[in-house]
Amino acid sequence: MLDAFYIAIYSYYNKTLGKKSLNIAALYINLLSGSILLVLAAFLMGFARQMNLPMMSDTKFWVLFSLVTLMVTFRNWLYYNGKKRHILKAKTKGKPTSIYLLWLLPFGCMLVGISLLQIP
Repeated sequence: MLDAFYIAIYSYYNKTLGKKSLNIAALYINLLSGSILLVLAAFLMGFARQMNLPMMSDTKFWVLFSLVTLMVTFRNWLYYNGKKRHILKAKTKGKPTSIYLLWLLPFGCMLVGISLLQIP
């Protein structure tokens, strides 16, 4: 799923921006991965609070979230670099996705994650 989003962003911006489209696609995929991680972590933290499970403090939560996000960013940097991008682009044949919908997706995930963090 993330591969298709990456290729859609890359293909859209490659027409006008050339090599800068690589940076935009990498930024997008890191933003989307981070926002999905935020939703997952906020859900688990809210669930633990509702069940009165003393899992970790808020500070430890944010440190762990930051470390996992850095690991995912590094993984994305390695995964979508060079040869893999060419293979994905050759395999992807589908109808184009709306660029507005693609950019709303990470921000929508962030809003859901922030609202889940508000659970007492």
